[in-house]
Amino acid sequence: MAKPFLPYGRQTIDDDDIAAVAAVLRSEALTTGPAVDQFEQALTKVTGAAHAVSCNSGTAALHLAVAGLGIGEGDRVVVPTLTFLASANCARYVGAEVIFADVDPQTGLMNASHFEAALAAAPRGSVKAVIPVHLNGQCCDLSAIATVAARHGISIIEDACHALGGVMADTTIVGNSPYSRAACFSFHPVKTVATGEGGAVTTNDAKLDAAMRTLRSHGMVRQPETPASPELARGPDGQPNPWYYEMPEIGWNHRLSDIHAALGTSQLRKLATFVARRAALVARYDQQLAKFGNRLRPKVGGKPAWHLYVVHIDFAAVNKDRGAVMRALSKLGIGTQVHYLPVHLQPYYQGRYGRQSLPGAESYYERCLSLPLFPTMSDSDVDRVVDALAEVTCS
Repeated sequence: MAKPFLPYGRQTIDDDDIAAVAAVLRSEALTTGPAVDQFEQALTKVTGAAHAVSCNSGTAALHLAVAGLGIGEGDRVVVPTLTFLASANCARYVGAEVIFADVDPQTGLMNASHFEAALAAAPRGSVKAVIPVHLNGQCCDLSAIATVAARHGISIIEDACHALGGVMADTTIVGNSPYSRAACFSFHPVKTVATGEGGAVTTNDAKLDAAMRTLRSHGMVRQPETPASPELARGPDGQPNPWYYEMPEIGWNHRLSDIHAALGTSQLRKLATFVARRAALVARYDQQLAKFGNRLRPKVGGKPAWHLYVVHIDFAAVNKDRGAVMRALSKLGIGTQVHYLPVHLQPYYQGRYGRQSLPGAESYYERCLSLPLFPTMSDSDVDRVVDALAEVTCS
């Protein structure tokens, strides 16, 4: 009998998740209802942050955080190039320019020296934010990055889309950092917690929280006490018109529905279990791959909430093409992926900024391969992946 295909990532949906969604479908509020508030409250409990603003994707979360801080035309944002497109694109959405930073070729993480090098390439005083990316679940050294940011008056927005449930090396819970203005999360099905599609921003800044809540719903506000147009806001008797709303600034429809939120709340109850199982699978991979020691990535400390398990392979040394390796593994029922093609190499950004050389990121990219990692995998599944990898790359 053929063994089941193992994708690089997969959601874990149980009967309680299905029941939570079904309950919303039987209710009267499919969106902008109580399930959204419940999900946001659950996120604050998980992260310890004062506020959580849900939205319809991790991309929207990054967009809201950048826009909520008032970043725009003429500003610049430093982003590590080894990340998903959204980490950089969020700056362009608001008209800001991107300064790409290099990363450590082993961990893929931006450190303080990479940040300083990127700042040196930007006009003095133009950088308003930096977006460190907690890649694969491992966290950047935010303390060191914050020391640099503080000298230049730069806000930190964490791209924590890979890291929900993690703890940094200094014991800070991801999502409640004293160093950053906001942390952004994704709940795509391959992430630790799934809502289908969804995202959120956590923050301890009440003003930023309020700004993002307005921006995620078209920029609409209801302020009957201080309307911009009293003649439209009030009737002849001076009473507020119940339908009246204003749009002081433009926003977007970045809201999360109650259907998605209900799934997310149910999933959050199992976050610790998911994180622990992923950690156990990572330990199993490390044990089984020890014989190929040069394929293991270094650990940076803390307690990562592992999103991806990445091996490093010198494909030239083993005389293998990475694409051919991936296709061969697929035939053996093993799904793999590459995370990520450095963003500075994308046609849009080459067209805007020219071809740049960021050797750390390019070295990481040339060797990385993401292997299957999701909670319902068994230890024998890990062994099967390692055996298949050895068969394909060592034969």
